[in-house]
Amino acid sequence: MFDVTTLWRTPEVNPINRKARSIPALNPINVYGRVFTFSWLGFMIAFWSWYAFPPLLTLTIAKDLKLTQVDIANSNIIALVATLLVRLVAGPACDRFGPRWTFAGCLLAGSVPTALAGAVFTPSGLLALRFFVGILGGSFVPCQVWTTGFFDKNVIGSANAFTAGFGNAGGGITYFLMPAIFDSLVQKQHLTPHVAWRIAFIVPFIAIVAVSIAMLVLCPDTPTGKWSERHLHAQQNLANHGITGDIVAVPGEITDEKVSSGTESPSSNEKKLQFDATGKQSGDLDGEAQIGEQQMLDTARGEIVVKPTFKEVMSVVFSMQTLVTCGCYFCSFGTELSVNNILGAYYLVNFPKLLQTGTGRWAAMFGLLNVVCRPTGGIISDLLYRRSGLWGKKFLVHGYAIITGAFLIAIGLTNSHEKSTMFGLIAGMAFFLEGGSGANFSLVPHVHPHANGVVSGLTGATGNLGGIIFAIIFRYNGKDYAKVFWIIGVITIAINLCLCWIRPIPKGQIGGR
Repeated sequence: MFDVTTLWRTPEVNPINRKARSIPALNPINVYGRVFTFSWLGFMIAFWSWYAFPPLLTLTIAKDLKLTQVDIANSNIIALVATLLVRLVAGPACDRFGPRWTFAGCLLAGSVPTALAGAVFTPSGLLALRFFVGILGGSFVPCQVWTTGFFDKNVIGSANAFTAGFGNAGGGITYFLMPAIFDSLVQKQHLTPHVAWRIAFIVPFIAIVAVSIAMLVLCPDTPTGKWSERHLHAQQNLANHGITGDIVAVPGEITDEKVSSGTESPSSNEKKLQFDATGKQSGDLDGEAQIGEQQMLDTARGEIVVKPTFKEVMSVVFSMQTLVTCGCYFCSFGTELSVNNILGAYYLVNFPKLLQTGTGRWAAMFGLLNVVCRPTGGIISDLLYRRSGLWGKKFLVHGYAIITGAFLIAIGLTNSHEKSTMFGLIAGMAFFLEGGSGANFSLVPHVHPHANGVVSGLTGATGNLGGIIFAIIFRYNGKDYAKVFWIIGVITIAINLCLCWIRPIPKGQIGGR
């Protein structure tokens, strides 16, 4: 049964990597609660600014810049291209420099083009600006890697799902905030629409800079301190529990220097750390969870992130298990991104009397449901993990996806002009779509945990690739949005049926189980 006090109580921690085994979400004074808060807050602010254009694009910005339907569609696509590229780079960067610095770097780099929105006066200028604003979408990867670094396997599904779910809600919040800021500037400050929409973008710029600076000042890289010293702390924690051994200096391993403990170093061809259990323990520290000696060994051998080499990156990239997380996220998050871009416009076609602000508010509900739906996927995934292991997590991902596909097909075939029917179908689709994304990133930390940044970056980038491909399909179907919905539904079901037979983690993998 869930213990509500874990929401503010100092959590028990893994004795080797010091990851928390509960989530003190309501206690930002505690370091785990503080990192949890900045993980979702940073990504929420990024998502708000990343998707700040669509709420104003269809009417206000399109009229001011004289945009065609093709211009709008192209700008939606280009906004996703930069994010794809940044996510591919951000994954290895997290493994090399640490997720906190990568996170802050993405935010600060993306804040500059956000502030320059007022300098856009042509369709081509809009394309260029939205490309660079797309850097902000890359912050999802360090958000998830940072969270994974602070929370243990028993709660990582919930932790990742909450931080990503709250963050993705920025895509809904922007549909409320940007029209509200714009309307306030026009009605209360008496600015012209030409000036008001440009000034509106200063608000997310200020928020991004403030959060990124606070993140660097108030939060650590890892539960044990500096990113560069993570492996040394793991070695020390092993020794504190009566386990000694060598950390081997081979490509892709934990350190670049040999740390001797008086035992003979294994061959440089050995691809895992060698530790000897002495059976002498120095006693458990306060707040440590009780785990077995073998689990401690597996944690040190397979779950401490290592500096990526090209060879090891390639082995992770072309793993069948990485293909599963990427393929499923291609469908779930790809659909979410593409639907976020067009949902306000789709509602405007079917319900023209709602106008820009009205359709924006209803479209906002799709993104805001992330607050509930994505965490629900992570929580259910953690519960299944305790009962049926990793296969339970994996089948949940595919189950969510197939039901999502059914909802997408239903939306496309009915193309309802009844508000209750349309909004009900969208909400049902959002529940399973967003829950599936949460379940997916509950599985990701188990796959090649020594290269979590690479797996997270590639999976996140593939989600963006799905968004680009689905956005292109929307582009070439004009305002026939319903047709594209059922096409995406068919693709989602087909891909997940093809991937459901693959093992959740590679056979013989150490750690992550």
